[in-house]
Amino acid sequence: MSFIEEIKEKSRKDIKTIVLPETNDIRVLEAANTVLKEGFANIVLVGEEDEILNLGRTKNLDLSKAKIVNPRTSSEYDEYVNAFYESRKEKGMTMEKAKELMFDNVYFGIMMVKMNRADGLVSGAAHSTSDTLRPALQILKTAPNTKLVSAFFIMCVPNCEYGENGTFVFSDCALNQNPSSEELSEIAIASGKSFEQFIGKKPHVAMLSYSTYGSASSELVDKVIEATKLVKEKDPSLSVDGELQLDAAIIPEVAKSKAPGSSVAGKANTLIFPDLNTGNISYKLVQRLAKAEAYGPLCQGLAKPVNDLSRGCYASDIVGVIALTCVQAQQYNN
Repeated sequence: MSFIEEIKEKSRKDIKTIVLPETNDIRVLEAANTVLKEGFANIVLVGEEDEILNLGRTKNLDLSKAKIVNPRTSSEYDEYVNAFYESRKEKGMTMEKAKELMFDNVYFGIMMVKMNRADGLVSGAAHSTSDTLRPALQILKTAPNTKLVSAFFIMCVPNCEYGENGTFVFSDCALNQNPSSEELSEIAIASGKSFEQFIGKKPHVAMLSYSTYGSASSELVDKVIEATKLVKEKDPSLSVDGELQLDAAIIPEVAKSKAPGSSVAGKANTLIFPDLNTGNISYKLVQRLAKAEAYGPLCQGLAKPVNDLSRGCYASDIVGVIALTCVQAQQYNN
């Protein structure tokens, strides 16, 4: 059974309700059709019912089991407007602006999650990351004891002997542009937890750099060295090491020569990139050249599950992220 099929099986054990606000995108409706057919989640489609059903008919999609909610006619609209206004009025939110924003499918969908009418939301096929995460941060805010929201991908590389049988967490690949050492340490700790949550195996976290154990010296390297030190201080139980070059992190033979004695080198399955440039380029390179399955970007650190999509995603990618969001929702409830 593939990784994503295992995730779907976990989802079926405790069915969750996931909101899809981008209902003018046929990929989203194709994904909804698949999820409903496979029966691992309930689906809420936000938008105008006739438009959604008419678009679905162009591909003979069966959306009869989906709940369709139109913000402009919903009986919950006023409740959501008032709740949103009350939560943001000290930051300058007006009632008029709250009414306007609650007509937006993403804002309305995230309020459904906030008000416990749904368990999670998936967006980003037709929106930028900021358009998905800005309302999530405004409405849901961060989880307790969380300093930073970050984003990761689960990468499943076919015919790969490295990582956890070809499965890795790549982080941060979508959100934090140039994290400080402190922020990088928070990303590493959260990513280790995410690896264990989704993969069910022990994370081995590599703090990546163009240097291994001082083979080069610069401010860029020093940032990763300091971040590694902070991770070890904050979470001594986490298997983490750095700074490591990518080959030293995942290839045992290289690890023996570059980082002898490391508990992580040669077997890393959770890769922490020093900035957004390297993280984003790396996941797309692996996805396209190695024909890897890339699930995400998944968010860690929000109070409830909201996950982003790449605008270049396929319907099958959306299906996978919906399944992963269900598993996140199960964990949040627990």
